[in-house]
Amino acid sequence: MLKALITRLASAIAEPRNLICFFAGISLVWAYAPYSQWWIALVAIPLWLSQIHQKTRKTATVRSYFFGLGWFGAGISWVHVSIDQFGGMPLPASLFLMFLLCAYLAVFPALAAWLTSWFSEKLGKQYKTNILFIPIAWTATEWLRAWLLTGFPWLSFGYSQIDSPFAPLAPIIGEVGVTLAIVSLAAATVMLAKRQFVKTSITLITISFIATIIAHQLVFTKRTGETKTVALVQGNIPQELKWVPEQEWPTMLKYLDLTRQHYPADLIVWPESAIPSVEAVAAEYLDLLNSSAALNNTAVVTGIINYNFESKEYFNSLIVLGKQHADDINGSYYYPNGNRFYKYQLLPIGEFVPFQEWIRPIAPLFNLPMSSFSRGAYVQPNLMANGIKIAPLICFEIAFPEQLHANFYTDTQLLLTVSNDTWFGTSHGPQQHMEIARMRALEFGRPLVRSTNTGVTAVVDEHGQMIAQLPQFEEAVLKTDVSLVNGRTPFSRYQRYPAFLLSLLMLLGFTFLVRKSTNRK
Repeated sequence: MLKALITRLASAIAEPRNLICFFAGISLVWAYAPYSQWWIALVAIPLWLSQIHQKTRKTATVRSYFFGLGWFGAGISWVHVSIDQFGGMPLPASLFLMFLLCAYLAVFPALAAWLTSWFSEKLGKQYKTNILFIPIAWTATEWLRAWLLTGFPWLSFGYSQIDSPFAPLAPIIGEVGVTLAIVSLAAATVMLAKRQFVKTSITLITISFIATIIAHQLVFTKRTGETKTVALVQGNIPQELKWVPEQEWPTMLKYLDLTRQHYPADLIVWPESAIPSVEAVAAEYLDLLNSSAALNNTAVVTGIINYNFESKEYFNSLIVLGKQHADDINGSYYYPNGNRFYKYQLLPIGEFVPFQEWIRPIAPLFNLPMSSFSRGAYVQPNLMANGIKIAPLICFEIAFPEQLHANFYTDTQLLLTVSNDTWFGTSHGPQQHMEIARMRALEFGRPLVRSTNTGVTAVVDEHGQMIAQLPQFEEAVLKTDVSLVNGRTPFSRYQRYPAFLLSLLMLLGFTFLVRKSTNRK
Protein backbone atom coordinates (compact mmCIF):
# COMPACT_ATOMS: atom_id res chain seq x y z
CA MET A 1 0.00 0.00 0.00
CA LEU A 2 2.81 2.41 0.91
CA LYS A 3 4.68 1.54 -2.28
CA ALA A 4 1.55 2.21 -4.35
CA LEU A 5 1.03 5.55 -2.62
CA ILE A 6 4.62 6.63 -3.31
CA THR A 7 4.34 5.54 -6.94
CA ARG A 8 1.13 7.49 -7.39
CA LEU A 9 2.64 10.56 -5.74
CA ALA A 10 5.75 10.38 -7.93
CA SER A 11 3.56 10.07 -11.02
CA ALA A 12 1.49 13.12 -10.04
CA ILE A 13 4.51 15.25 -9.24
CA ALA A 14 6.01 14.44 -12.64
CA GLU A 15 3.16 16.30 -14.33
CA PRO A 16 4.83 19.49 -15.67
CA ARG A 17 2.53 22.03 -13.97
CA ASN A 18 2.73 20.19 -10.64
CA LEU A 19 6.50 20.11 -11.05
CA ILE A 20 6.62 23.89 -11.57
CA CYS A 21 4.70 24.41 -8.32
CA PHE A 22 6.90 21.90 -6.50
CA PHE A 23 10.11 23.66 -7.52
CA ALA A 24 8.60 27.08 -6.82
CA GLY A 25 8.07 25.83 -3.26
CA ILE A 26 11.61 24.45 -3.02
CA SER A 27 13.11 27.74 -4.23
CA LEU A 28 11.62 29.56 -1.22
CA VAL A 29 14.28 28.04 1.07
CA TRP A 30 16.73 30.60 -0.33
CA ALA A 31 14.44 33.47 0.67
CA TYR A 32 14.96 32.63 4.37
CA ALA A 33 18.08 32.72 6.52
CA PRO A 34 20.90 31.92 6.17
CA TYR A 35 20.59 32.75 2.45
CA SER A 36 18.24 35.72 2.95
CA GLN A 37 17.48 36.36 -0.72
CA TRP A 38 14.13 37.93 0.11
CA TRP A 39 13.32 38.76 -3.53
CA ILE A 40 12.96 35.04 -4.34
CA ALA A 41 9.63 35.03 -2.49
CA LEU A 42 8.41 37.78 -4.84
CA VAL A 43 9.14 35.47 -7.78
CA ALA A 44 8.25 32.03 -6.42
CA ILE A 45 4.82 32.98 -5.03
CA PRO A 46 3.53 34.58 -8.28
CA LEU A 47 4.91 31.58 -10.21
CA TRP A 48 2.82 29.24 -8.06
CA LEU A 49 -0.27 31.45 -8.27
CA SER A 50 -0.01 31.63 -12.07
CA GLN A 51 -0.41 27.85 -12.15
CA ILE A 52 -3.65 27.79 -10.15
CA HIS A 53 -5.45 30.91 -11.42
CA GLN A 54 -8.71 30.08 -13.23
CA LYS A 55 -8.15 26.36 -12.73
CA THR A 56 -10.66 23.90 -11.32
CA ARG A 57 -10.86 23.40 -7.59
CA LYS A 58 -9.20 19.99 -7.81
CA THR A 59 -6.35 21.20 -10.02
CA ALA A 60 -5.67 24.28 -7.88
CA THR A 61 -5.71 22.20 -4.69
CA VAL A 62 -3.37 19.51 -6.04
CA ARG A 63 -0.87 22.00 -7.44
CA SER A 64 -0.88 23.96 -4.19
CA TYR A 65 -0.26 20.74 -2.29
CA PHE A 66 2.87 20.10 -4.34
CA PHE A 67 3.91 23.72 -3.79
CA GLY A 68 3.62 23.05 -0.05
CA LEU A 69 5.58 19.79 -0.29
CA GLY A 70 8.46 21.63 -1.96
CA TRP A 71 8.22 24.60 0.42
CA PHE A 72 8.34 22.55 3.62
CA GLY A 73 10.46 19.69 2.25
CA ALA A 74 13.35 22.09 1.64
CA GLY A 75 12.52 24.67 4.29
CA ILE A 76 12.36 22.40 7.35
CA SER A 77 14.75 19.70 6.16
CA TRP A 78 16.73 20.51 9.32
CA VAL A 79 14.15 18.56 11.35
CA HIS A 80 15.59 15.38 9.88
CA VAL A 81 18.95 16.10 11.53
CA SER A 82 17.47 15.67 15.00
CA ILE A 83 15.43 12.62 13.97
CA ASP A 84 18.39 10.94 12.29
CA GLN A 85 21.15 11.78 14.81
CA PHE A 86 19.23 11.61 18.08
CA GLY A 87 16.07 9.65 17.26
CA GLY A 88 17.70 6.24 17.10
CA MET A 89 15.68 5.21 14.05
CA PRO A 90 16.78 3.56 10.78
CA LEU A 91 17.27 6.00 7.90
CA PRO A 92 14.18 4.83 5.92
CA ALA A 93 12.00 5.23 9.01
CA SER A 94 13.37 8.71 9.80
CA LEU A 95 12.89 9.81 6.18
CA PHE A 96 9.33 8.51 6.26
CA LEU A 97 8.59 10.48 9.45
CA MET A 98 10.02 13.58 7.79
CA PHE A 99 7.81 12.98 4.76
CA LEU A 100 4.74 12.63 6.98
CA LEU A 101 5.46 15.98 8.64
CA CYS A 102 5.87 17.75 5.29
CA ALA A 103 2.80 15.99 3.90
CA TYR A 104 0.78 17.30 6.86
CA LEU A 105 2.06 20.88 6.52
CA ALA A 106 1.43 20.89 2.76
CA VAL A 107 -2.28 20.49 3.53
CA PHE A 108 -2.47 24.17 4.53
CA PRO A 109 -1.48 25.73 1.16
CA ALA A 110 -3.77 23.18 -0.48
CA LEU A 111 -6.59 24.21 1.85
CA ALA A 112 -5.99 27.88 1.00
CA ALA A 113 -6.34 27.06 -2.70
CA TRP A 114 -9.44 24.95 -2.06
CA LEU A 115 -11.11 27.76 -0.11
CA THR A 116 -10.18 30.26 -2.82
CA SER A 117 -11.74 28.03 -5.50
CA TRP A 118 -14.82 27.30 -3.43
CA PHE A 119 -15.50 30.99 -2.77
CA SER A 120 -14.75 31.93 -6.38
CA GLU A 121 -17.25 29.39 -7.67
CA LYS A 122 -19.91 30.67 -5.30
CA LEU A 123 -19.55 34.10 -6.89
CA GLY A 124 -19.35 32.98 -10.51
CA LYS A 125 -18.36 29.64 -11.97
CA GLN A 126 -16.66 31.22 -14.99
CA TYR A 127 -13.89 32.43 -12.70
CA LYS A 128 -13.07 29.03 -11.17
CA THR A 129 -10.06 29.77 -8.95
CA ASN A 130 -9.88 33.55 -8.72
CA ILE A 131 -6.59 34.32 -6.98
CA LEU A 132 -7.85 37.72 -5.88
CA PHE A 133 -9.12 35.81 -2.85
CA ILE A 134 -5.92 33.87 -2.10
CA PRO A 135 -4.51 36.50 0.33
CA ILE A 136 -7.59 36.19 2.54
CA ALA A 137 -7.67 32.38 2.40
CA TRP A 138 -3.93 32.29 3.02
CA THR A 139 -4.24 34.44 6.15
CA ALA A 140 -6.94 32.12 7.49
CA THR A 141 -5.06 28.88 6.84
CA GLU A 142 -1.78 30.26 8.20
CA TRP A 143 -3.59 31.18 11.41
CA LEU A 144 -4.92 27.60 11.50
CA ARG A 145 -1.41 26.20 10.98
CA ALA A 146 -0.17 28.28 13.92
CA TRP A 147 -2.93 26.92 16.18
CA LEU A 148 -3.84 23.33 15.21
CA LEU A 149 -2.15 20.55 17.21
CA THR A 150 -0.37 23.22 19.33
CA GLY A 151 0.77 25.00 16.16
CA PHE A 152 3.78 25.08 13.86
CA PRO A 153 4.03 28.60 12.37
CA TRP A 154 7.56 28.14 11.01
CA LEU A 155 8.46 29.49 7.52
CA SER A 156 5.62 31.98 7.26
CA PHE A 157 6.35 34.16 4.22
CA GLY A 158 6.75 37.36 6.22
CA TYR A 159 9.89 36.11 7.95
CA SER A 160 11.70 36.05 4.62
CA GLN A 161 11.16 39.83 4.36
CA ILE A 162 13.00 40.86 7.56
CA ASP A 163 15.68 42.58 5.43
CA SER A 164 13.43 43.67 2.56
CA PRO A 165 11.77 47.06 1.89
CA PHE A 166 8.56 45.58 3.36
CA ALA A 167 10.09 45.07 6.84
CA PRO A 168 8.88 48.47 8.23
CA LEU A 169 5.29 47.19 7.90
CA ALA A 170 5.97 44.66 10.70
CA PRO A 171 5.76 47.12 13.66
CA ILE A 172 2.33 48.15 12.34
CA ILE A 173 0.66 44.94 11.14
CA GLY A 174 3.15 42.29 12.21
CA GLU A 175 4.70 39.44 10.31
CA VAL A 176 1.22 38.18 9.40
CA GLY A 177 0.52 41.57 7.80
CA VAL A 178 3.77 41.44 5.84
CA THR A 179 2.72 38.00 4.58
CA LEU A 180 -0.66 39.38 3.58
CA ALA A 181 1.06 42.23 1.70
CA ILE A 182 3.41 40.07 -0.36
CA VAL A 183 0.74 37.45 -1.20
CA SER A 184 -1.55 40.31 -2.27
CA LEU A 185 1.22 41.76 -4.43
CA ALA A 186 1.85 38.34 -5.98
CA ALA A 187 -1.85 37.87 -6.78
CA ALA A 188 -2.14 41.38 -8.24
CA THR A 189 0.96 40.83 -10.38
CA VAL A 190 -0.46 37.63 -11.87
CA MET A 191 -3.86 39.24 -12.48
CA LEU A 192 -2.16 42.18 -14.17
CA ALA A 193 -0.12 39.86 -16.39
CA LYS A 194 -3.33 38.09 -17.41
CA ARG A 195 -5.08 41.44 -17.96
CA GLN A 196 -7.89 40.71 -15.53
CA PHE A 197 -9.15 43.14 -12.90
CA VAL A 198 -6.46 45.48 -14.16
CA LYS A 199 -7.61 48.58 -12.24
CA THR A 200 -7.97 46.59 -9.04
CA SER A 201 -4.52 45.06 -9.44
CA ILE A 202 -2.86 48.40 -10.15
CA THR A 203 -4.66 49.92 -7.16
CA LEU A 204 -3.54 47.06 -4.90
CA ILE A 205 0.09 47.35 -6.02
CA THR A 206 0.05 51.14 -5.65
CA ILE A 207 -1.44 51.02 -2.16
CA SER A 208 1.12 48.40 -1.08
CA PHE A 209 4.06 50.50 -2.22
CA ILE A 210 2.67 53.75 -0.80
CA ALA A 211 2.00 52.05 2.55
CA THR A 212 5.55 50.69 2.58
CA ILE A 213 7.03 54.13 1.82
CA ILE A 214 4.96 55.72 4.60
CA ALA A 215 5.96 52.94 7.03
CA HIS A 216 9.62 53.78 6.42
CA GLN A 217 8.98 57.29 7.77
CA LEU A 218 7.14 56.29 10.94
CA VAL A 219 8.91 56.06 14.30
CA PHE A 220 7.17 54.39 17.23
CA THR A 221 9.98 54.03 19.78
CA LYS A 222 12.75 56.31 20.96
CA ARG A 223 16.00 55.46 22.69
CA THR A 224 16.19 56.72 26.26
CA GLY A 225 19.95 57.22 26.24
CA GLU A 226 20.34 54.49 28.87
CA THR A 227 22.41 51.42 27.96
CA LYS A 228 22.91 48.07 29.66
CA THR A 229 25.91 45.81 29.27
CA VAL A 230 24.88 42.23 28.56
CA ALA A 231 27.04 39.10 28.43
CA LEU A 232 25.65 36.05 26.63
CA VAL A 233 27.38 32.77 27.43
CA GLN A 234 27.62 30.09 24.72
CA GLY A 235 28.87 26.87 26.32
CA ASN A 236 29.00 24.71 23.17
CA ILE A 237 28.18 21.50 25.07
CA PRO A 238 27.73 18.48 22.73
CA GLN A 239 24.15 17.22 22.88
CA GLU A 240 25.24 13.64 23.47
CA LEU A 241 27.05 14.75 26.65
CA LYS A 242 24.52 17.25 27.95
CA TRP A 243 22.56 14.88 30.19
CA VAL A 244 25.34 12.40 31.00
CA PRO A 245 25.54 12.36 34.83
CA GLU A 246 29.35 12.43 34.85
CA GLN A 247 29.30 15.63 32.79
CA GLU A 248 26.96 17.55 35.10
CA TRP A 249 29.57 19.28 37.25
CA PRO A 250 32.08 19.88 34.41
CA THR A 251 29.30 21.61 32.46
CA MET A 252 28.20 23.76 35.40
CA LEU A 253 31.78 24.73 36.26
CA LYS A 254 32.43 25.67 32.62
CA TYR A 255 29.53 28.14 32.65
CA LEU A 256 30.63 29.53 36.00
CA ASP A 257 34.22 30.03 34.81
CA LEU A 258 33.14 31.69 31.54
CA THR A 259 30.88 34.03 33.49
CA ARG A 260 33.53 35.04 36.05
CA GLN A 261 35.84 36.07 33.21
CA HIS A 262 33.31 38.62 31.98
CA TYR A 263 32.36 40.48 35.15
CA PRO A 264 31.22 43.23 35.37
CA ALA A 265 28.04 43.30 33.29
CA ASP A 266 24.53 44.50 34.03
CA LEU A 267 23.00 41.24 32.81
CA ILE A 268 24.40 37.79 32.08
CA VAL A 269 22.34 35.20 30.20
CA TRP A 270 22.92 31.46 29.98
CA PRO A 271 21.10 29.23 27.43
CA GLU A 272 18.09 26.96 27.75
CA SER A 273 18.69 24.25 30.41
CA ALA A 274 22.30 25.42 30.69
CA ILE A 275 22.39 23.83 34.16
CA PRO A 276 21.89 20.09 33.49
CA SER A 277 20.34 19.39 36.86
CA VAL A 278 17.00 19.73 38.59
CA GLU A 279 16.77 23.07 40.41
CA ALA A 280 16.17 21.72 43.90
CA VAL A 281 19.07 19.27 43.57
CA ALA A 282 21.48 22.00 42.42
CA ALA A 283 20.81 24.19 45.47
CA GLU A 284 24.46 24.40 46.59
CA TYR A 285 25.65 25.42 43.13
CA LEU A 286 22.84 27.96 42.69
CA ASP A 287 23.63 29.56 46.07
CA LEU A 288 27.25 29.95 44.95
CA LEU A 289 26.22 31.51 41.64
CA ASN A 290 23.69 33.77 43.36
CA SER A 291 26.32 35.11 45.79
CA SER A 292 28.94 35.51 43.05
CA ALA A 293 26.57 37.48 40.80
CA ALA A 294 25.39 39.75 43.61
CA LEU A 295 28.96 40.40 44.76
CA ASN A 296 29.79 41.54 41.22
CA ASN A 297 26.72 43.78 40.98
CA THR A 298 24.97 41.75 38.27
CA ALA A 299 22.20 39.24 37.61
CA VAL A 300 22.36 35.89 35.84
CA VAL A 301 19.35 34.54 33.94
CA THR A 302 19.71 30.83 33.23
CA GLY A 303 17.71 27.94 31.93
CA ILE A 304 17.17 25.03 34.33
CA ILE A 305 14.73 22.19 34.91
CA ASN A 306 12.40 22.46 37.90
CA TYR A 307 10.48 19.59 39.45
CA ASN A 308 7.38 20.26 41.52
CA PHE A 309 7.40 17.64 44.26
CA GLU A 310 3.72 18.17 45.08
CA SER A 311 2.27 17.91 41.56
CA LYS A 312 5.10 15.66 40.30
CA GLU A 313 5.55 17.84 37.21
CA TYR A 314 8.69 18.94 35.36
CA PHE A 315 9.00 22.49 33.98
CA ASN A 316 11.43 23.97 31.46
CA SER A 317 12.22 27.19 33.29
CA LEU A 318 14.25 30.38 33.55
CA ILE A 319 15.41 31.71 36.90
CA VAL A 320 17.21 34.89 38.01
CA LEU A 321 20.23 34.75 40.33
CA GLY A 322 22.12 37.64 41.89
CA LYS A 323 20.58 41.11 41.92
CA GLN A 324 16.91 41.21 40.99
CA HIS A 325 16.40 44.90 41.71
CA ALA A 326 19.03 47.56 41.13
CA ASP A 327 19.19 48.41 44.84
CA ASP A 328 19.66 44.82 46.05
CA ILE A 329 22.75 44.42 48.19
CA ASN A 330 22.68 40.63 48.35
CA GLY A 331 21.38 38.10 45.87
CA SER A 332 17.62 37.67 46.10
CA TYR A 333 17.34 34.12 44.77
CA TYR A 334 15.85 31.36 46.88
CA TYR A 335 13.99 28.18 45.97
CA PRO A 336 11.27 28.42 44.82
CA ASN A 337 10.92 32.21 44.52
CA GLY A 338 8.44 33.80 42.12
CA ASN A 339 10.95 35.57 39.86
CA ARG A 340 10.93 32.79 37.31
CA PHE A 341 9.40 31.79 33.97
CA TYR A 342 7.97 28.42 32.94
CA LYS A 343 7.80 27.52 29.28
CA TYR A 344 4.25 27.42 27.94
CA GLN A 345 4.57 26.47 24.26
CA LEU A 346 6.06 22.98 24.41
CA LEU A 347 7.58 21.27 21.38
CA PRO A 348 5.74 18.05 20.42
CA ILE A 349 7.92 14.93 20.80
CA GLY A 350 10.89 16.98 22.08
CA GLU A 351 9.18 18.22 25.27
CA PHE A 352 5.96 16.27 25.49
CA VAL A 353 4.67 13.17 23.74
CA PRO A 354 0.95 12.99 22.86
CA PHE A 355 -0.58 9.62 23.79
CA GLN A 356 2.76 8.73 25.35
CA GLU A 357 1.67 5.42 26.81
CA TRP A 358 1.27 4.07 23.26
CA ILE A 359 3.84 6.11 21.34
CA ARG A 360 6.90 6.02 23.63
CA PRO A 361 7.61 2.25 23.20
CA ILE A 362 7.73 2.58 19.39
CA ALA A 363 11.22 4.12 19.04
CA PRO A 364 13.93 5.98 20.99
CA LEU A 365 12.83 9.16 19.19
CA PHE A 366 9.75 9.25 21.41
CA ASN A 367 11.72 8.75 24.59
CA LEU A 368 14.28 11.56 24.42
CA PRO A 369 15.74 12.99 27.66
CA MET A 370 13.54 15.67 29.21
CA SER A 371 10.50 14.95 27.02
CA SER A 372 7.85 14.94 29.76
CA PHE A 373 7.38 18.61 30.59
CA SER A 374 4.25 20.35 31.82
CA ARG A 375 3.15 23.76 30.58
CA GLY A 376 3.59 26.93 32.53
CA ALA A 377 0.86 29.59 32.61
CA TYR A 378 0.11 31.46 29.38
CA VAL A 379 0.46 34.84 31.12
CA GLN A 380 3.34 35.24 33.57
CA PRO A 381 5.05 38.26 35.18
CA ASN A 382 8.11 39.67 33.43
CA LEU A 383 11.45 38.66 34.91
CA MET A 384 13.23 41.30 36.98
CA ALA A 385 17.01 41.11 36.67
CA ASN A 386 19.23 43.86 38.13
CA GLY A 387 16.37 46.33 37.70
CA ILE A 388 15.75 45.37 34.05
CA LYS A 389 12.21 44.23 33.22
CA ILE A 390 12.44 41.34 30.77
CA ALA A 391 9.82 39.52 28.64
CA PRO A 392 11.25 35.99 28.26
CA LEU A 393 10.53 33.18 25.81
CA ILE A 394 12.17 29.77 25.63
CA CYS A 395 13.20 28.25 22.28
CA PHE A 396 10.16 27.43 20.07
CA GLU A 397 7.99 30.02 21.84
CA ILE A 398 9.62 32.86 19.92
CA ALA A 399 7.59 31.77 16.86
CA PHE A 400 4.32 32.69 18.64
CA PRO A 401 3.79 36.48 18.72
CA GLU A 402 0.45 36.07 20.50
CA GLN A 403 2.21 34.66 23.56
CA LEU A 404 4.74 37.49 23.61
CA HIS A 405 1.91 39.99 23.24
CA ALA A 406 0.15 38.49 26.27
CA ASN A 407 3.30 38.99 28.35
CA PHE A 408 4.43 42.35 26.98
CA TYR A 409 3.85 45.51 28.98
CA THR A 410 4.47 49.23 28.50
CA ASP A 411 7.41 49.10 30.90
CA THR A 412 8.95 45.94 29.39
CA GLN A 413 12.52 46.95 28.55
CA LEU A 414 14.06 43.89 26.95
CA LEU A 415 13.03 40.75 25.05
CA LEU A 416 14.95 37.61 25.91
CA THR A 417 14.96 34.19 24.33
CA VAL A 418 17.16 31.19 25.09
CA SER A 419 17.51 27.99 23.11
CA ASN A 420 19.45 24.81 22.53
CA ASP A 421 19.61 24.35 18.76
CA THR A 422 22.32 21.70 19.05
CA TRP A 423 19.65 19.20 17.93
CA PHE A 424 19.83 20.61 14.39
CA GLY A 425 23.59 20.50 13.79
CA THR A 426 25.02 22.59 10.97
CA SER A 427 21.67 22.85 9.15
CA HIS A 428 19.85 26.11 8.38
CA GLY A 429 17.39 25.55 11.25
CA PRO A 430 19.23 27.69 13.86
CA GLN A 431 19.58 30.55 11.36
CA GLN A 432 15.84 30.46 10.62
CA HIS A 433 15.21 30.46 14.38
CA MET A 434 17.34 33.61 14.73
CA GLU A 435 15.42 35.22 11.86
CA ILE A 436 12.14 34.64 13.69
CA ALA A 437 13.60 36.23 16.84
CA ARG A 438 14.63 39.30 14.82
CA MET A 439 11.04 39.66 13.60
CA ARG A 440 9.74 39.69 17.20
CA ALA A 441 12.15 42.52 18.06
CA LEU A 442 10.95 44.50 15.03
CA GLU A 443 7.26 43.88 15.74
CA PHE A 444 7.46 44.87 19.40
CA GLY A 445 10.05 47.63 19.07
CA ARG A 446 12.34 46.30 21.80
CA PRO A 447 15.96 45.11 21.79
CA LEU A 448 16.30 41.34 22.05
CA VAL A 449 19.06 39.13 23.44
CA ARG A 450 19.35 35.47 22.48
CA SER A 451 21.62 33.02 24.28
CA THR A 452 22.07 29.49 22.94
CA ASN A 453 24.23 26.46 23.59
CA THR A 454 25.90 26.32 20.15
CA GLY A 455 24.47 29.35 18.31
CA VAL A 456 23.08 31.55 17.00
CA THR A 457 23.84 33.68 20.10
CA ALA A 458 23.19 37.34 19.28
CA VAL A 459 21.90 40.77 20.28
CA VAL A 460 19.27 42.51 18.12
CA ASP A 461 18.18 46.15 18.29
CA GLU A 462 14.60 47.46 18.35
CA HIS A 463 14.57 47.59 14.53
CA GLY A 464 15.33 43.89 14.18
CA GLN A 465 18.93 44.52 13.11
CA MET A 466 21.80 42.41 14.43
CA ILE A 467 24.09 44.37 16.78
CA ALA A 468 26.51 41.52 17.45
CA GLN A 469 26.65 37.73 17.27
CA LEU A 470 28.96 34.84 18.07
CA PRO A 471 30.20 32.24 15.58
CA GLN A 472 28.36 28.94 15.87
CA PHE A 473 29.91 25.90 17.53
CA GLU A 474 32.45 27.85 19.57
CA GLU A 475 32.78 28.20 23.33
CA ALA A 476 32.54 31.97 23.77
CA VAL A 477 30.89 34.93 25.51
CA LEU A 478 29.26 37.81 23.67
CA LYS A 479 29.55 41.04 25.65
CA THR A 480 28.03 44.25 24.29
CA ASP A 481 25.95 47.29 25.18
CA VAL A 482 22.22 47.41 24.52
CA SER A 483 20.31 50.69 24.18
CA LEU A 484 16.95 50.79 25.98
CA VAL A 485 13.90 52.41 24.37
CA ASN A 486 10.53 53.96 25.24
CA GLY A 487 7.28 53.80 23.30
CA ARG A 488 5.12 51.10 21.78
CA THR A 489 4.52 49.90 18.24
CA PRO A 490 0.95 49.48 16.95
CA PHE A 491 1.53 45.73 16.73
CA SER A 492 2.53 45.54 20.40
CA ARG A 493 -0.82 47.15 21.23
CA TYR A 494 -3.24 45.54 18.79
CA GLN A 495 -1.41 42.37 17.77
CA ARG A 496 -2.81 40.66 14.65
CA TYR A 497 -6.23 42.31 14.66
CA PRO A 498 -5.39 45.11 12.15
CA ALA A 499 -4.11 42.51 9.67
CA PHE A 500 -7.24 40.39 10.15
CA LEU A 501 -9.44 43.48 9.74
CA LEU A 502 -7.56 44.36 6.55
CA SER A 503 -8.19 40.82 5.27
CA LEU A 504 -11.89 41.18 5.99
CA LEU A 505 -12.08 44.53 4.15
CA MET A 506 -10.26 42.97 1.19
CA LEU A 507 -12.74 40.09 1.19
CA LEU A 508 -15.72 42.46 1.10
CA GLY A 509 -14.14 44.67 -1.56
CA PHE A 510 -13.11 41.84 -3.86
CA THR A 511 -16.50 40.16 -3.45
CA PHE A 512 -18.20 43.35 -4.58
CA LEU A 513 -15.89 43.69 -7.60
CA VAL A 514 -16.27 40.07 -8.70
CA ARG A 515 -20.06 40.15 -8.31
CA LYS A 516 -20.18 43.37 -10.30
CA SER A 517 -18.04 41.84 -13.05
CA THR A 518 -20.14 38.66 -13.09
CA ASN A 519 -23.41 40.59 -13.41
CA ARG A 520 -21.97 42.68 -16.24
CA LYS A 521 -21.01 39.54 -18.16
